[in-house]
Amino acid sequence: MPSEGRLEQQLSGLVLASPWLMRALRAARALGLSDWCIGAGAVRGLVWDALHGFASEPSALSDLDLVYFDAENLSPDREAALQRRLASVHPDLPWEVTNQAAVHLWFADRFGYPVEPLPSLEAALATWPEYATAVGVALNADDSLRIIAPFGLDDLFAMTVRRNPARASLEIYRQRVAQKRYQARWPRVTVVLE
Repeated sequence: MPSEGRLEQQLSGLVLASPWLMRALRAARALGLSDWCIGAGAVRGLVWDALHGFASEPSALSDLDLVYFDAENLSPDREAALQRRLASVHPDLPWEVTNQAAVHLWFADRFGYPVEPLPSLEAALATWPEYATAVGVALNADDSLRIIAPFGLDDLFAMTVRRNPARASLEIYRQRVAQKRYQARWPRVTVVLE
């Protein structure tokens, strides 16, 4: 298995070579948020498409997750305003904007059980349902990349879907895997069901 530093270099190379993701990162950076990233399916799909030799346009991108952390402004109106702003700049991208500091305010209504407030963006990514999905990328002011991967990049590059038990029950995880149909799009992906 390659070292974490080597995997970070590989991920950075893929991101920097992706016109659509670089456009998205520049648009997100222009919002002026202090702590943010684009993550989840956008990053996972970019890597798995590359490892499968697929074209450079995103495949099966149902949404483009821009997540940020702002404990001072938990208003859903702010999320909506940021999403509208991004959509006005790049209407071709399926933006979904979420303040991770506010997740505890709506999580119970959406998923049926309460969660504690999150202390940081990194802690938020550490609750995402699979280790391979818990990866985000931000574009710094100097055009360097910041990679947030609380569990590392091994599962992402090994194309292994494994449940993160931090928040996803086994039942919810199995439903998610069935809905996402990872292996239909990326046949070399391994799904661990327990």
